[in-house]
Formats: sequence, C-alpha cells, structure tokens
Amino acid sequence: MASVPAPSGESHSRSPRAVRATSAERKKTARIHSALQALATQLEPGEIDFTPSTLNSHAGDKWFASHLPEAVAFPRNTAAVSTILAHANRHGIPVTARGAGYGYVGGCVPERGGIVLSLQHFNRILEIAGDDFVTVVQPGVVTGVLQAAVEKKGLYYPPDPASRADCSIGGNIATNAGGPRCLKYGVTRDYVLGLEVVLADGTVARLGSRTHKNKTGFDLHRLFVGSEGMLGVVTEATLKLIPLPPFRACLGVGFSGMRDAVRAIRAVFAAGFHPSALELADAFTLAAARKRTGSARLAGCAAHMIIELDGQERSVRAEIRALAAVLKPFQPLFIDRGFGPDGCEALWQLRRQFSYALRDTGLTKLNEDIVVPRGKLEALFRLAAGLQRKHGIQVACFGHAGDGNIHVNLMVDETSAAQKEASERALDELFQGVLALGGAITGEHGIGLAKKPWWPLAAGTAVRDLHRRIKHALDPRGILNPGKFLD
Repeated sequence: MASVPAPSGESHSRSPRAVRATSAERKKTARIHSALQALATQLEPGEIDFTPSTLNSHAGDKWFASHLPEAVAFPRNTAAVSTILAHANRHGIPVTARGAGYGYVGGCVPERGGIVLSLQHFNRILEIAGDDFVTVVQPGVVTGVLQAAVEKKGLYYPPDPASRADCSIGGNIATNAGGPRCLKYGVTRDYVLGLEVVLADGTVARLGSRTHKNKTGFDLHRLFVGSEGMLGVVTEATLKLIPLPPFRACLGVGFSGMRDAVRAIRAVFAAGFHPSALELADAFTLAAARKRTGSARLAGCAAHMIIELDGQERSVRAEIRALAAVLKPFQPLFIDRGFGPDGCEALWQLRRQFSYALRDTGLTKLNEDIVVPRGKLEALFRLAAGLQRKHGIQVACFGHAGDGNIHVNLMVDETSAAQKEASERALDELFQGVLALGGAITGEHGIGLAKKPWWPLAAGTAVRDLHRRIKHALDPRGILNPGKFLD
C-alpha cells in the first residue's frame, strides 16, 4: 500500500539514503557528469542548464513528489532532441520529457535523475488548415492558446482539460487528457492524426498522416498517446479539427439528493439527448462552494448538475426547453438557464470554484480521477459515502458524470496521524471498489508515481507483460521516464 502524499514542500524519498555514497555510486555520478558535459558541447548555447534554480524548478509537477535532475535540456528543434536522446541512450542516462508541468500524478518527476527534457521552446502553431480540418502544432503549445486560435477561424479543437489555460498539447498527448466536453467529442486520442516522435536511440519517426482516415499498417501514432513519456518524445502533432458549433446553452440544476440527480442523468440519455458536457457535484463540494461564493442558491442543495448543449441556435434553444421538461419529474430545487458564451460561462463559473472551495477547507485534497461505467454512477456515490462513514474522512465528489469520470477527493486532516493512516486504507478500498464495478483507477491524469502501487491491481499479468515487451522494444535501455509504473 502506498503512503499518503505528504504536505506540499516535503521531500520525496522511497527509501533511506546512505550517509556516504558507495564507490560505485561515486563512479556512476562522475560518469554521468562527464557524459553530460560532453553533451553540452554538441548543443547550442542555452540548450542545457545545470544551475540549481533550474534543476529545482524542473524537479516536480502538481503532485507532492519531486526529485532533482542532473541537467535540464531546452532543445529548440527536433535535431537537438535527437542528439540528446542518442547521447543519453549511449551512456545510459535517464531522460524525462516535460511539458508545462501541470500533471497531478508525478508523471514528469525525474525519479531517477538524469536529464529533464523541456519542450517549452516547441511552442509554435505551425499550420491551421481549414480546408483539411487539421492543425499542425509543436508539443509546447498551450491547449487554450490553440483552441482560441482555431476558433477564430471557425474551427474547433474540443478536448478541454481543466488546466487548458496552462497545460500543453504534448502533456495532453502523454496522458490522453480529457475534460467535460469529452462526453460528446472524445478525448485527445480521438484528435491525433499524426505525430513526429523521437525514439530512445534518437531515431526520428513520422507516424500517421493528415488524413482523417488511414489504414496503412498499425496505428502506431496512437501507441504514443497516453504513454506518459515512456516510449518516445513527441516533437510535432497533426491534430483533427471539426467545425465550431455556432451556439451553446446550459442548464444548472440543483437537487435535494444525489439519487434524484443520478436518475435524472439516466433520463437525459434515455430521452435521446447527447450533451456536450454533463457535470455533477455532491453535497460536501457544494457546501464548500457556497461558503466561498456566498451563493444562497446552493442552500439545501445536495447535488448540482450542469448540462451543456451545442449546435445550431434554433435547435439548441428547442432542445434546452425539452431537456428542462425531462428533468422536472425529478423535482429539482431549481433550473437555471444560460444562453450563448456569457450565459454559459455564468453557470460554469460555479464549477470552476470547486477546487478552490475545497482548498479553502484547510484539508488536504487527495484527488483521484477514477472512472466507472456510466451505469455504475449511483454505485460509485454509494461507495464514496461508505468510505466516509467507515474511515471518518470527508469525501468530495465532482466531475464528468456523463462519462462516469468522477473526481473522488479524500479530504484529509494532515495534522491527524489517525486520519493520514485511515486515508491509506480508504484509497486502497476506493481503487478496489472502482475496479470491482468494472471501472479504472485513472480516467485522465495517468498513473505516474501517484497510482503506481495500484498498477498490478488494475492490470493483469498478461497486460503488464505486454506493456513491458513494448517498452523494451522501443526503449531497450530503459532511459525514458524511468521509475514509473513499468519499473
């Protein structure tokens, strides 16, 4: 069982270190240092950095764990990435690719040191082709920046992780990022048509194409989507675009109980609606949000739903009226309506406050992005309530109810040793319960370091072996993002 994440600022260590380095360790450190100095002579000035401040700022992501690398590389083109990987492969130096550093599971923590390969200079949108409905981008492009650029041309890139104003396309590809709109439009994988990838030995491979259909050999480009930087480094992506829906509208719906809300969701789908987003929040989350926002609207509200529709304005307005009629038999406390960008944003603003509101409680939020089959949503909320009763830990649930991807947050008092110990048991029971429902331990964030202890529980022996065989075929020396779930 994994230990509960320590408070922010604590160092991350899996085992005690000896006070004195062994002779072998000293020789290894000297060898790596010499190899890195040799690499610096092959790169342009500024493409590799050894300063302590740079090493510190590239040691972790949004999770609590961190580990200092020996160097941070800032390549400016694919040739430089190839040089770095070829050199690292020859000398057995670990390489951990890094996008914007906005992951939540320690995925870009350089657990074995070595080189952090930052893609921050790969930040150009190379092409937006309206006729082909594709965009060609570098991995360091911020997701929200890309979305704004294509929407100016009447095009649409739907994947919308909550951190889209900060996260990068490369990181989205590495984790197969999702978001609320994935209910209707799919996840990052569904928009990757082609990739330029640098393999562990420095080989540059162009996979896929810019066509929306392609059955030439294996779907190799998709192999790298969700691979968490363990199979290669993406240096360019060709992404599918679709027409921008001209209109959107939202309903914000309050319920006195979660049971009514979950059953209302079933009724929405049974009536033939396919929302672009369908979000749900529980009573604890809403109480925290009410305290933060001062919203009297949330008084007595034990569940809150946001449903968004998009398409042609006339049809969307008609569907919103029909959708409200579908919800009325479940006795909602209120149904708020929002039309157009401003009206929708007014309703979504409440959703954007949830994480901040939970932070305001002073408790440590252990955010788990589990996912269950749609039909098991009610069972998931029962599971969460049972964990709260059994372990005496508050549980806050909110997220993408339309596709079963609910963020279950254990709210732990880190000053209480008993709560910290209980949270370990609760996490283990949460993941076991989710798997028993036919779900998965991560729907969006990836495994990284945070969920590594549960990887054997989530994947059978044959599946784990197949992962290792693919890893060995593409990275036989194991230099790419070592220390994660395949080690």
